[in-house]
Amino acid sequence: MNTRSDGFPIGALSKQTGCNIETVRYYEKAGLLPVPPRSPAGYRRYGSTHLKRLTFIRRSRALGFSIEEVRTLLKLADERRRPCAEVRVVAGAHLEDVQAKIADLLAMERVLRETVAKCASGRSPDCPLIESLSRESPGNPSTLTASHVKAHTKVSEPVTRD
Repeated sequence: MNTRSDGFPIGALSKQTGCNIETVRYYEKAGLLPVPPRSPAGYRRYGSTHLKRLTFIRRSRALGFSIEEVRTLLKLADERRRPCAEVRVVAGAHLEDVQAKIADLLAMERVLRETVAKCASGRSPDCPLIESLSRESPGNPSTLTASHVKAHTKVSEPVTRD
């Protein structure tokens, strides 16, 4: 029987964390999760350290941290002597990114709401939404941001992001 003392298989780790088996392997290859020891039969055997670290990774990713940001946070967590201020810098930069994305999404919502409202009756042969999506906008449409929308007051100009 598999006990904590000899570790547990990848399927058990996957089930306990809700992390797909292939994702566990990816995190190992990316260097975020240490490669576990192998059983005499060659199977990976995970321990409580792996469980704790994978939980940390999953929670960080759920908050939207990039793989590189997670790597930095893990390094800071591993080196407990480092001050919390360094973690705060990483999290603060991520918070700014999240706030910018929210601003972009709110601008997109406003533009889409206003454009959809123009075709509320749906009886006109000309569709304002199709027309606004077909119209060429200044600049690269894949890089439009909330600040671009605010600077250009055309309601029918859609905002897109890749």
